[in-house]
This record gives sequence, structure tokens and C-alpha cells, in this order.
Amino acid sequence: MRILVVDDEVELAEAVARGLRREGYAVDVAHDGEDALAKAMVNGYDLVCLDLTMPGTDGREVCRRLRAEPLDPQPRVLMLTARDSLEDRVAGLDDGADDYLVKPFAFPELTARVRSLLRRDSPASSSVFTVRDLFLDDARHEARRGDRRLDLTAKEFALLRYFMSRPGEVLSQEVLLEHVWDEHADPFTNTVRVTVGTLRRKLMADGEPSAIETVIGRGYRLLEADG
Repeated sequence: MRILVVDDEVELAEAVARGLRREGYAVDVAHDGEDALAKAMVNGYDLVCLDLTMPGTDGREVCRRLRAEPLDPQPRVLMLTARDSLEDRVAGLDDGADDYLVKPFAFPELTARVRSLLRRDSPASSSVFTVRDLFLDDARHEARRGDRRLDLTAKEFALLRYFMSRPGEVLSQEVLLEHVWDEHADPFTNTVRVTVGTLRRKLMADGEPSAIETVIGRGYRLLEADG
């Protein structure tokens, strides 16, 4: 899943981004409203963590303009702000925000709200994904195949999570690059193919049948049943 963190407090934005990357998300950062809007017009974000009070184009204006654009996907918006009055919360929600988190906040609460918002666009109803003998608990950052715990890197975990949120769908390299990698990824490298390959090998480490198949000319698919 790809997230945009928008905050004019540079240190806070970078700290939030680092924490979310450790959770396996692809994260871009913007420090003002206009930069955030420019990135949102180019990149497909699943969620925007958006500071309300910024000089120039503030969070409310960014949210309104995002909602006015025919973006695909239309990102969820988590408003972050030091303003905790009822009027401010209502105003932010009326502008199109999906949730509201008051600063200072505990990082575990932020990640819990991120997971909750991202689940709204997922066929799964919780942070737990189960496909055939694969199990992934997003909240606990744990993945297993059968009884075997999978030792995955953050990027492999994020890739498996994205596959398991869309079982049976053919996902192109472009789609995977857009939703699992951030803006610093080089689209002309073979990073997607390499990471899919290492994930596939780890899923088959004990001789299990392949869980991910290559659809020639189109991309990759997580199989919903043994082939």
C-alpha cells in the first residue's frame, strides 16, 4: 500500500514516514500543500496522512481539491492536527477527511488507524488475511504458510499483503510498483521481478506448491487454490 505523508514539520513528517516504512508501507513525503497535490496527481496513493495547519495551501484545501479530482484510487485521508475542538474535527470531516487524529499521538494508534482506513478498500474485514494455507496478520506483522513462519523483509511482507488483499487478480508490474514501492523506485529496473522471485522462493521453501504464478505478458497472480 502506498501512503503520502504531508506535514510542514519536516522532522515529524520524516519520523512518521520512517515508522510507516518499517511497517512495510511505501511512503512518500511532502512538506506543503501544493507539493502534496502535485504528487497526488501523478502517483496513486491509497492513503494520505495530512496535516491540517500548513502555511499557504492548508490541509482542508488539499483535502477538498483531492476530493474534486477523479483520482483512481481515491485516497483515504487521515487528518493530523493539534486542533482538537469539535468544530475543527467536524470541518475536516466535512471537507472529505475519513478520520482525524490529534497531535501529539502515539505511533501505534496512528498505524492502527492507517490499517483501519486501508481495510475499507479491501475485501478483508480485518487486519488478518487468509488465502489457502497462507496467513498474514498485518497488526502483528506476522506471516505463515501452514505452520511455518515466514521470514520476510519489510518489502516482501508488503508485497505478500498486497497479493493477499487481491487473491486471484492478475497484478501487473506497473500496479505493484505503484502500490508497494515509493517514488524513489526506478521503474526501469527489475526490482519487482526480483522481489516477487524471492518471495515466491520463501513461500516454497519447504517444498510447498507454488502460490504465485507468472501470467506471461500481464503480471503475477496469487493462486486461490493449488494448481
